[in-house]
Amino acid sequence: MQTQKSFEPTENGTLYLVPTPIGNLEDMTFRAIRMLKEVDLIAAEDTRNTQKLLNHFEIDTKQTSFHEHNSKEKTEKLIEQLLDGNSIAQVSDAGMPSISDPGVDLVRAAVEAGISVVPLPGANAALTALIASGIAPQPFYFYGFLPRKKKELQAELTTLNNRQEAIVFYESPHRLKALLEQMAKVFEPNRKIVLARELTKRYEEFIRGTIAEVADWTQTEQIRGEFCVILEGNSDASVNDETAEWQNWSLKEHVDHVMETEAISSKQAIKMVARLRDIPKRDIYSAYHEL
Repeated sequence: MQTQKSFEPTENGTLYLVPTPIGNLEDMTFRAIRMLKEVDLIAAEDTRNTQKLLNHFEIDTKQTSFHEHNSKEKTEKLIEQLLDGNSIAQVSDAGMPSISDPGVDLVRAAVEAGISVVPLPGANAALTALIASGIAPQPFYFYGFLPRKKKELQAELTTLNNRQEAIVFYESPHRLKALLEQMAKVFEPNRKIVLARELTKRYEEFIRGTIAEVADWTQTEQIRGEFCVILEGNSDASVNDETAEWQNWSLKEHVDHVMETEAISSKQAIKMVARLRDIPKRDIYSAYHEL
């Protein structure tokens, strides 16, 4: 057990998670600006991108790169600096740190080392899109980016079809059309869906309709900008006989069953089982490969 009192002094430095605007610089908070000025170092997903933000707000704090390709080695170095008493702000290119970036690894390591982790509130694309979508926001399930490969995508959408909550996805413009085509095959075509494009920017746009209608829209429109996709929950979803059955299976038996019925690899099946049971993939992996 561990207790953190965020605003009490400690011998170590503090790791601050600082959100940055998702498109509109006016969404930067006073506190976020102050924190970026006061910390000893900023760990940025892309230092070139973050430098533009720092220049705009006249912040001259030193940066270091921290992204998915160097997160393992950088995490160790950043933890050492925090233990030495230096405070660090971690930022992503846009929005909340640790959402679809390696920040979660740094947070986990900091917590394990007994270092205070202090989050700042701020811009977030998923919540911004959700509250304006017109789809019931509670409860909701945040997914993020879906798999790229077609078979993995189909399998994941099939699993997600059993969720009663609204689901939030992130998607790039060049993959949106293919995603809507697959959704139209897996989900009920009259299910409501909303595309939120270029949030907070000049060309912000919401496309609301059924899956079938929005899929048709992608066939004739030039797709530009980053998208947040809000899908209405499946009100008809229920626990079927197979779902009830797997509750008595071991993790390995469940993975084997999914591999056989879905004709997918163990890696893909482990992901599906982890989603369905809502437990970490590493636990499924360890159980499946246990000697």
